[in-house]
Amino acid sequence: MKSGRLFKSLTMMLVMAAIPMQYASAAEKPKVALVMKSLANEFFRTMEDGAKAHQKQHAGQYTLIANGIKDETDTANQIRIVEQMIVEHANAIVLAPADSKALVPVVKKAVDAGILVVNIDNRLDPATLKSKGLNVPFVGPDNRKGARLVGDYLARQLKGGDKVGILEGVSTTTNAQQRTAGFQDAMKAKGVTVVGVQSGDWEIDKGNTVASAMLREHPDMKALLCGNDNMALGAVAAIKTAGMAGKVKVVGYDNIAAIKPMLADGRVLGTVDQYAAKQAVFGIELALKAIKAKTPQSQLPAVYETPITLVTR
Repeated sequence: MKSGRLFKSLTMMLVMAAIPMQYASAAEKPKVALVMKSLANEFFRTMEDGAKAHQKQHAGQYTLIANGIKDETDTANQIRIVEQMIVEHANAIVLAPADSKALVPVVKKAVDAGILVVNIDNRLDPATLKSKGLNVPFVGPDNRKGARLVGDYLARQLKGGDKVGILEGVSTTTNAQQRTAGFQDAMKAKGVTVVGVQSGDWEIDKGNTVASAMLREHPDMKALLCGNDNMALGAVAAIKTAGMAGKVKVVGYDNIAAIKPMLADGRVLGTVDQYAAKQAVFGIELALKAIKAKTPQSQLPAVYETPITLVTR
């Protein structure tokens, strides 16, 4: 009888070993990987906090792996993180790509491995996705619309012919390009002259350096439009150093906590809230619904637009 039981146990083990991985893990909670840009940026720390809070509230529904890169331009390391999530058999990857084109090949690798990929924050380049035969849903705001919103608010305090500069994010990212386009839409409508568009790489120090150079070149500049609040912080510091406080207006984008005192005292005129704490959650919830419904990557809608709000004093 002991031999019989042992034989049955061994037989069951062999059968289980033969079951494909996706079936063997079907009863397990989905593993969702959140891969962000620089965690030195308050926006992404807030995004991570929101995702962790959501997972804690839904601990029985999924597990979360959250990771980010050292700085906004560390694209190679972000690619390595995605590759590691493939090795770890994540069920879904929610990705805020550092580069709109460079991340597409590793996204294809993940999709080919059977991992659901959802794009948040910065949209992957549609043409590059199409060239790879990929459909990756973008969950996020209309960045051009958001930038136009705060740009129009600034424009009401300028007059035709005034000079302004634009501090752009990483120039290879779609959200940086779209925000610059929105700023330019607003300035063109008012007849304001954009004397320069330069990249501040989304970072405070680089934003400060670029803003300082713009102010030296154009001492009659009336405003700086910044693609995110980090660069706006750098611009405010540059304006102070140049002895131009109160003479040059600043707008940003993101509504991070560090910008609020500057909104209150007028050093920053306005910003755009794109709800950092909810952005990753929107992407995670879409991924979980798709996994539960067994919706193929190819059948997910291309865009899920999320809300934006103008924030002023």
